Amino acid sequence: MILGVSLVAYFAAVLARTEDGWDVSETELDDVETLADLADLARGSAQDDDSVLIFIEQEDSWFAIVRVDGEDDPRIFVSDGAAAARSSYGSVLTDELVDQAGESEFGDLDHLLDEEAEAEEQDDEDADGRGGVPVGPLGDAHLLTEFGLAADELLALSGEGAVPGDALEEIAEALGCGEVLEAVR
Repeated sequence: MILGVSLVAYFAAVLARTEDGWDVSETELDDVETLADLADLARGSAQDDDSVLIFIEQEDSWFAIVRVDGEDDPRIFVSDGAAAARSSYGSVLTDELVDQAGESEFGDLDHLLDEEAEAEEQDDEDADGRGGVPVGPLGDAHLLTEFGLAADELLALSGEGAVPGDALEEIAEALGCGEVLEAVR
């Protein structure tokens, strides 16, 4: 479903792992204010303790995947941390991933920033107070490995010039649910 939030369009879908593959449904994020809200939304779609993924995309600016397995803590991957941090739903994810020092819970992120990105990040920090969120991929790039999508492939789909909507379609194809995701888009 495409949601309008101050003229910003979002697409969000829940992909629930079942015995027969993936069950995909569109979802609304209107009531999501925290990562716990997002995890509850995912758990509400789960069969038993099977994996649930939430795909979120904002107007081909960034995408995110949140994976929830039973009562485990959610695992998060965001294609562009700085872009996501500027949006209401994205900031729910990036705030969780980045602590006050600007370091990811998944390790040192300095390798993600080049000089140009650092300058852009400084501009972003000055403009919206979201300093410390790196430009580029952020989070757990291994969250889809057991479903057949390696971390380096996910990172390649998040690279410069990648189109988030197209990346989500390729990810869904790799997971074996491309046609059902396309049906809800």
